[in-house]
Amino acid sequence: MMPDLDPTTDLSFTRTLAAPRRLIWECWTTPEHIPHFFIPAPHRVTAVDIDLRVGGRFNTTFEVEGAVMDNKGVYLEVVPETKLVFTDAYTEGWKPSPEPFMTAILLLGDAPGGGTTYTAIARHRSPDSRKTHEDMGFLEGWGTVATQLETYARGLAR
Repeated sequence: MMPDLDPTTDLSFTRTLAAPRRLIWECWTTPEHIPHFFIPAPHRVTAVDIDLRVGGRFNTTFEVEGAVMDNKGVYLEVVPETKLVFTDAYTEGWKPSPEPFMTAILLLGDAPGGGTTYTAIARHRSPDSRKTHEDMGFLEGWGTVATQLETYARGLAR
């Protein structure tokens, strides 16, 4: 299930989340859940538009320190409760983006005790863009997102 990683262009981490895989999947694929975890607080998601299918849109709008950022993307692979791959290299209708940043791969598996093994991979088109993402705080940022996701999903499980 784990794709081959290229250390020159890929960043990744794996963590066990104390929430069931079905809820982690639901959070990542349902628009109303995304604002609760998708970017590190205090930044916030202000809009989400999802068409969950290969070629379907995954569009989000963020507010970061007063700046509004539109992120348009497309799903490349959707394997229910197991794998989600999306990229900003294309938008819906397979229209190329002028300045793509990365492709994200999320892998979900069952962990002991009813939790989820959560792997996040960010693939970049060049070592320079990988380095930029690493310097931006990939591990910290995506780690914070994983913690926010776990907390939010655990609240849904009640």
